[in-house]
Amino acid sequence: MKTLRFLLFIGLVAIGFVGGFGYGRWYGPHSHKETTATKPKGYHCPMHPNYHSDKPGDCPICGMKLVPDEDSAHPADAAAQKPSGKILYYSDPKAPNFKSDKPGINPETGSDLEPVYENDPAAMPMGTIRVSPEKQQVIGVKFGEVTSGAGTHTFRSVGKVTMDETRFSKVQTRIEGWIEKVYVDFAGKLVEKGQPLLTLYSPEMLASQQEYLLAIRSREIMKDSPLAGSQQQSDSLLAAARKRLELFSLSEAQIEEITRAGKPLTNITIYSPISGYVMMRNAFPKQRITPETELYTIVDLSKVWIMADVFESEASMIRIGMPARVSLSYGSGKKINGRVSYIQPEVDPTTRTLKVRIEADNPDMQLRPDMFVDVDFSVARSARMTVPAEAVLDTGLKKTVFVDRGNGYIEPRQVETGERIGDRIEITKGLTASERIVISGNFLIDSESQLKSSAAGMAGHQHGGTSSKPAASIPALAPAEHKHD
Repeated sequence: MKTLRFLLFIGLVAIGFVGGFGYGRWYGPHSHKETTATKPKGYHCPMHPNYHSDKPGDCPICGMKLVPDEDSAHPADAAAQKPSGKILYYSDPKAPNFKSDKPGINPETGSDLEPVYENDPAAMPMGTIRVSPEKQQVIGVKFGEVTSGAGTHTFRSVGKVTMDETRFSKVQTRIEGWIEKVYVDFAGKLVEKGQPLLTLYSPEMLASQQEYLLAIRSREIMKDSPLAGSQQQSDSLLAAARKRLELFSLSEAQIEEITRAGKPLTNITIYSPISGYVMMRNAFPKQRITPETELYTIVDLSKVWIMADVFESEASMIRIGMPARVSLSYGSGKKINGRVSYIQPEVDPTTRTLKVRIEADNPDMQLRPDMFVDVDFSVARSARMTVPAEAVLDTGLKKTVFVDRGNGYIEPRQVETGERIGDRIEITKGLTASERIVISGNFLIDSESQLKSSAAGMAGHQHGGTSSKPAASIPALAPAEHKHD
């Protein structure tokens, strides 16, 4: 019995302790403080953070439902973020369609007109969103600027080295005969201008030399002749015989040697007409040749051509005479200066590229025929606005750049672009110089902007329309709206 009473006493004490603890937690001052801390301080419009109310309800401007101030996307101090900058116009919060260029009172509602600033969210175009600094850091938002200025556009193409077609020389004779001795006996050999190539025996050449020697003797005999005109005839005969030897490609030195020796040359030496490399050889000892026989093909490679393939988008920048830089993909990376000498009139239908011919010096034989090289073109451009290429969000139907409007507000701006210049894109319409733009994190910002625009459209909110232009000018006002002071 005593044990039962003791247990009952212990139970009553435990129940009293638990009840007292619960009462203190529920009705005590600590509980009241926590409840007060979690109570929302107020409400604001997600589309107009500057509108603040102590009670929940709908926004009088756009009709959207008000949200608590502690919303992470709209902090509690959103209403305290006073807009600044240039005043665009004055508006009535209760009648947002009423606008005036002067402060005053709306006679229809009796409400005071409030200024709408340049960076006021109410004046920003549809799709403008606010991204807090914390969220910007999470999604990796980076900013850049719109730059304007002149510069140089450099682009690269691939070229192929070919021989200069104006520096070819084919070695042939103008008479028939037989090759006696060959001095240059393999293709690829480097020869100098005037270097012996081969010796040739030709009966026709031998007969022409003998005629020339007879003409010399005849002139000596007729020098003292009393016959009128005999001296003149002998001189004409000698000139004709000498001219024939010249037409057979005998050099002046060879003709003088025949004159001095007084006897014909049995074997005539053929010399190289230029300095260069023997690209083809068709001369062998004891070979019978005719005027149609091509004995050698010699090419001067001190200058070469580079045929570069330029894409259609860059073909309009190429001009005859413009400089080009040629570099090899291996070796020391030395660059060789060249100049555009010809542009082919048609585009290659297979590669869709334009052939551009570049003339370049070939020091130390670094450029060899059929070798591939890199060709860099530099084009001076006039002043223009450009942005980093990653700043432009191209969906195919439109191109969008996100502009920083301050206080975390980011505006989607539709732009028109020009050509791409390296890692930047030319902007022809939609932006102004020195504007701050987003260059990283565009896709996530675009997704949130489109969601917000859709929500605003469902609420019937014409928040700046769909225009891509910033609200930088006072909208057209009705005549009755200008009378307010």
